[in-house]
Amino acid sequence: MATILIADDEQDLVDLVVYNLKSEGHLPLTALNGNEALAILRQQRPDAVVLDWMMPHKSGIQVLREIRERPEWNAIPVIMLTARGAVEDRVKGLEAGADDFVTKPFSPKELMLRIKGVLRRAASGKGSVQAGPFLLDRQSLKLSLDGEDIDLTVTEFKLLQILIQNVGEVISRDTLLREVWGYKDSTLTRTIDTHVKRLREKLGEHAPMLRTIRGQGYQLSPQSGDDSAP
Repeated sequence: MATILIADDEQDLVDLVVYNLKSEGHLPLTALNGNEALAILRQQRPDAVVLDWMMPHKSGIQVLREIRERPEWNAIPVIMLTARGAVEDRVKGLEAGADDFVTKPFSPKELMLRIKGVLRRAASGKGSVQAGPFLLDRQSLKLSLDGEDIDLTVTEFKLLQILIQNVGEVISRDTLLREVWGYKDSTLTRTIDTHVKRLREKLGEHAPMLRTIRGQGYQLSPQSGDDSAP
C-alpha cells in the first residue's frame, strides 16, 4: 500500500481518482488547491504526488518547484495532470522535475499504471551507485564528491546516474531523452544541454569529466576532456 496525494480543483475528478486508488489498495490524500497540497506535504510525506497543472492559490508547477527545492521532499515522484499538450509546456514541467505526465481527459486505468510505474522506479532507485570520485545516494538524491555533499535536482540526478552506470561509454541524446525525460523528440535536446551545463557548474573541478561528444552525446570519462562546447 502506498500513500498518494492527489491535488486537483475538480472535485469530481478527485473523487474518481480516490475511488480507483482505494480499489488498488492505496491510501489517498486529497487537496483542492496548491496551498492545501503543501500543507498536507508538511504533515505527511506521501509516496507519490499527482498534481494538476492549473489550480487556485498555487499552480501545480509552483507546488512541484517547492517539492524539488526541499531536501525532505525532493525524492517524491510527481505526476502532472494537464490539459496543456504543447511540447514547450511539457518541457517546462520536466525541467521543474516532473516524473511523468498524464493529459486530460484520461482513463483512470492509465493513471493507475503511471502511478505504479513511478512507485516502482522510486523503489528500485534506493541505495547508492559509485564511479571514481562520484557517489550517488539514491535515497537522498545527493552527490558526494570528494567528501562534500552536493544537492541535485531530480533531473540532474537521473542524468548523472545514467552516466555513472555507463562510465566511459558515450550515451546518445536520444537515449537520455528517453531515459531521463521520457521523450524521443530530438527537438528537446536543448533541455539536455541546459541540464548538463548546470550539472557541470555543480561538479566544480571535476566538470571536465562530463564530456560532450560532438554529434553523438555525452560521456562520463575517468579522464578530463571535452570535444565540444555544452
